[in-house]
Amino acid sequence: MKVRPDWISEVVSPLRATDDTVKKLRLYHRVSVPHYWLVDPRDSTLTVMRWHESGYITVMRAERGETVRPEPFTAIELSIGTLFGDDPA
Repeated sequence: MKVRPDWISEVVSPLRATDDTVKKLRLYHRVSVPHYWLVDPRDSTLTVMRWHESGYITVMRAERGETVRPEPFTAIELSIGTLFGDDPA
């Protein structure tokens, strides 16, 4: 039995950025993963995307120093800096 995840978070690899930001995005869209996050250490950002039949829609982009409530986990606050090793606030 195959199970589709409800959410995938991908850390962009500097050596394989195209795989993470293009190829995997297309693969996850094809299998209808509802939520896809890209954590990008190159510019310390989080991009939150939601599945749509025509392609992923960016619903949030946040950077180090911000605290957000990203889909699908809107019940919690996330300090973007913690994704990059900053001490929690």
